[in-house]
Amino acid sequence: MRIAKENTGLKIDGKLLELIRLENDKQTSVTFSNYGCLILSWIVRDGNGRLNDIVLGLDKLEDYLKDDYQDQYPYFGVLVGRYANRIKNASFSLDGELVGVSANKGQDHIHGGLRGFDRAVWSVMEMDETRGRVVFGYTSPDGEEGYPGNLEVKVAYTLTAENELIQEITASTDKPTVLNLTHHDYFNLNNGQGQILDHLLTIPAGAYLEQDDNMVVTGNMVPVENTGHDFRSAKEVGKDLPEPDGYDQSFVLDKPGGEPSLAAVLESGQSGLRLEVRTTEPVCHLYTGRWVPPVTGKGGQKYGPFSGLCLEVQHHPNAVNVPHFPATELRPGETYRQRTVFKVAAQPSKA
Repeated sequence: MRIAKENTGLKIDGKLLELIRLENDKQTSVTFSNYGCLILSWIVRDGNGRLNDIVLGLDKLEDYLKDDYQDQYPYFGVLVGRYANRIKNASFSLDGELVGVSANKGQDHIHGGLRGFDRAVWSVMEMDETRGRVVFGYTSPDGEEGYPGNLEVKVAYTLTAENELIQEITASTDKPTVLNLTHHDYFNLNNGQGQILDHLLTIPAGAYLEQDDNMVVTGNMVPVENTGHDFRSAKEVGKDLPEPDGYDQSFVLDKPGGEPSLAAVLESGQSGLRLEVRTTEPVCHLYTGRWVPPVTGKGGQKYGPFSGLCLEVQHHPNAVNVPHFPATELRPGETYRQRTVFKVAAQPSKA
């Protein structure tokens, strides 16, 4: 196992931006930045024997900071928080007090607000070459984006010899608060080329969450039986694609709460790659990338709608306003824990 750190020379608010690269003996490598816990590349050898970068992104870290990218910001490869997805009316009640957070999606709140964890500069707390592990830390101050409590967050990534990337998140607070974290990678198992509509997808979920006109979860669960949202058996992403926007939906996984088990399987016949996601989280939010902007990505590739898809494992969106959803509150003395394992395997392609 190898690990390397690079000083980019870039700074935000006087804090240095760095790159950290993990690589195993199979030539699988993942390159991170402490800017937003960003995954810039995730390279594996595919079924054709070629090195294949399975996540969308930009060539250089400085490209993520440019105004043209920030203005049409698709959250490529970042950790989002304090709260993933949407919160209705950018507010919620906590211990009888109304808490207002930043409204950055119309009147609603999305992915932590105007300057969430995705734009924070994290500390590199640990680098362990023997274990193939890097740990990032961030202190979110009381009142940041409206959230109460000084929140201490640690995110650990471990790359194994079996081509697993293990993400482990812990957090603690000094005041009652709410927390719901996810990573926002856009996967395309064909080296980022073309669209993902021919990828095969499995999500073991018997229901998905109803949304209002601004795509905020209402609290109602809809059975997938006899609908285009049924991914319990593998099918092409584009087979029943809702027109024109595709999927941007939270699926409630058929699994015990808190138990690490299957959330999704994504496969490509073209590259022969198979990505398996296992998590402790109860929800997998599927976003098929309808609103990926027309940007120039890695190697000059032109990205646009359906260039990649997200498998955002998390708690139920808007749970802060839906009492019968699993709680997302975090209190002093408690520890937030999340564990997700992404495993990539290759077989001879059908192409």
